Amino acid sequence: MAIVPKTKKNPIASYLLMRRASLTFAIMVTVSAFGTMGGAESINEEVVVTVDGTNLRFSPSTVTITEGDTVRFFWSGELLAHNAVSEEGLFDSGDPSREVDYLFTFELGTNGTHTYVCEPHEEVGMIGTINVEPAPAGDVPEPETGPETGNLNDSGESWIPFFGLEIVAAIMLFAVIYHFGRTQGLVETRLLIPDTDHQDGG
Repeated sequence: MAIVPKTKKNPIASYLLMRRASLTFAIMVTVSAFGTMGGAESINEEVVVTVDGTNLRFSPSTVTITEGDTVRFFWSGELLAHNAVSEEGLFDSGDPSREVDYLFTFELGTNGTHTYVCEPHEEVGMIGTINVEPAPAGDVPEPETGPETGNLNDSGESWIPFFGLEIVAAIMLFAVIYHFGRTQGLVETRLLIPDTDHQDGG
């Protein structure tokens, strides 16, 4: 057995190959991570409610949203002061004001019809309605029980998909390191078998 030095390759070509492998590795890890975590969170919407100061009405006076959505009560530079207070005490924008920017998110379990008023102008009909529809079944996390569901962390997410991602990342990292070693002209060991025909003839 003999150690034969491997012929060194062009350092620029080696650098480009290493860079390409590293970029491929980074892209695969990023895509895998987004594929694992993406889709778990739905995009919640925000609905803006202002006031019609001329007619003393909320605008729009009725909105329909889904659990998880946010209603923003916003008005600025009004001649009169207004507020938005839920009749059931669910939300309250505070004291009447000419400048209001108040957000309230309707969490899971708040579905139904919610009526709110402007306290200074309730008697003249400044009343609004928010219809909250239940969140789609796919957006509500189901409790996982039983020995086959895996361990859950504090946020309720299973560690199993991330464990698989770690294995893929480790394999890719090993491949990158191996490729880097081969492109840097490191020696390699191979078995040399004597050429018997050549020896017999010579």
